[in-house]
Amino acid sequence: MLKINFEDFKHISDYDNILITDENGVILFYDLADLNVLKEMAVRPEEFMGKHVTSYYKDLTNENSTIMNVLKTGTAICNVQQELITKSGNRLVSVNSTYPIIESNQIIGTIEFSKHFFSKENIQSLDKIASHKVFRKNNTIYTIDNIITANPRMEAIKEKIRKISKTDSTVLIYGQTGTGKEMVAQSIHNLSNRFGGPFISLNCGAIPPNLIESTLFGTVKGSFTGAVDSIGLFEQADGGTLFLDEINSLDYYLQVKLLKAIEEKMIRRVGGSKNISVDIRVISATNEDPDTLVAEKRLREDLYYRLGVVQIDLPRLSDRKEDIEVLLTNFIDFYNNHMNIFIKDVEPEVMECFKAYSWPGNIRELKNAVETAYNNALSDKITLDDIPKRIRDYRGTSEITQQENKIHSLKEAVEHFEKKIIVKELSLTNGKITDAAKSLGLSKQLLKYKMDKYQLN
Repeated sequence: MLKINFEDFKHISDYDNILITDENGVILFYDLADLNVLKEMAVRPEEFMGKHVTSYYKDLTNENSTIMNVLKTGTAICNVQQELITKSGNRLVSVNSTYPIIESNQIIGTIEFSKHFFSKENIQSLDKIASHKVFRKNNTIYTIDNIITANPRMEAIKEKIRKISKTDSTVLIYGQTGTGKEMVAQSIHNLSNRFGGPFISLNCGAIPPNLIESTLFGTVKGSFTGAVDSIGLFEQADGGTLFLDEINSLDYYLQVKLLKAIEEKMIRRVGGSKNISVDIRVISATNEDPDTLVAEKRLREDLYYRLGVVQIDLPRLSDRKEDIEVLLTNFIDFYNNHMNIFIKDVEPEVMECFKAYSWPGNIRELKNAVETAYNNALSDKITLDDIPKRIRDYRGTSEITQQENKIHSLKEAVEHFEKKIIVKELSLTNGKITDAAKSLGLSKQLLKYKMDKYQLN
């Protein structure tokens, strides 16, 4: 008869992990709340079974192992803290309660419940495997701490995020691709009282126009061929935040329904006859200037005012060059923890190259460039040969620079200077004529004329 005293297990809810061994201390079963703990032990899941409990640590022996002691004495050992060094040199701290499994008065194994902790010295490992783990339950991965900056304008934006997170006002985020719009939106949600509710995100440009209405508002069975009862994103976000990226991609007619839903906090499913109230905060984003979108009739003026009660304009990376170094350091820390490669530093020439580059893809492009370097690096230092060729070979206005010695008249000098500025601005705006024209203080038509004149098309 198998004997287990279940009265001993009154507090097992305090533990995360279960381990069962046979009478020799060989692992028969395990269940870990976070399998990333095995990474700290340098063990793959399939390698964990069938091994002796002492084989995974440098300093665990039959004498100091709780499991081996319970197998020897038959007496439970409860709430014991252990500090162990893994084979890979990491220090793990755990609290264990170990109980004997007895059959016919013979000890045939043990069952151990444990919870892992991390010391201050090993806090980097904690960040590595459990960063914002609680927030991930609401569909987010970012908080305001992920917005890394040394730029005064960005610091002011972070302060603004802290302030507006206390309200339920709509927020419109304007920034080029790769500037961190979703990170800002998630930061607002996680600082707000809605953090316990869901964060639902939709890229409006990624959904076909004929599906976007049913995606947002849901459907009623029989409303069209193949339609079933389904809830839309407005209902899914109830109690939380709905983030609509690339809001300018919505068809003009659908913008009227969106405005009505935001104003009334009430939706009706496609084909339905019943109004459904929703408690949500709407955050939207666009990678194009909202004023231009309104002027070109691609964004309803009334919707713009409703969406942009609070507006946050994110600067390009080229406008916050002081952040390149701090972001680079942050990305190196990230990839040191997530790739089987360790980088200590970058060559000064790499930093110079990064600061000279225009970064049309902004922060996302910088992060990707660092990842490329990790895949190319032959040492613990990133060199020019490791970074993407387009960045390494970037000369900005090199072609124009080569022509400087050929300028003879004042007219040529003025045209040369004008051409140089237009080329630079087009590079900074990733070729977007509307944005470049606004930055240069020109009409879109006049900029197109000058681009034709200088053969910049």
